[in-house]
Amino acid sequence: MAAGDIETFQRDGIWFNRIEGESRTLGSSFGTQDEAVRAGRGAAAARQVRHTVRADEGPSDTGNLHDWHPRDLMN
Repeated sequence: MAAGDIETFQRDGIWFNRIEGESRTLGSSFGTQDEAVRAGRGAAAARQVRHTVRADEGPSDTGNLHDWHPRDLMN
């Protein structure tokens, strides 16, 4: 992930979004992954950056099926 991309992650069963490179979360917390992913995708689309979903707060070296970038949808 590059600085500025949006990341959705969970901590202790609560889901959050944050801007990569920042420690603060973006907006409020979410009770479900689906709610957090929907908000994270919207934030990424508005900023025209990549959105990634993590199963936990830790870093991951593998790709994720939820990796998504709004420019990928443009024709």
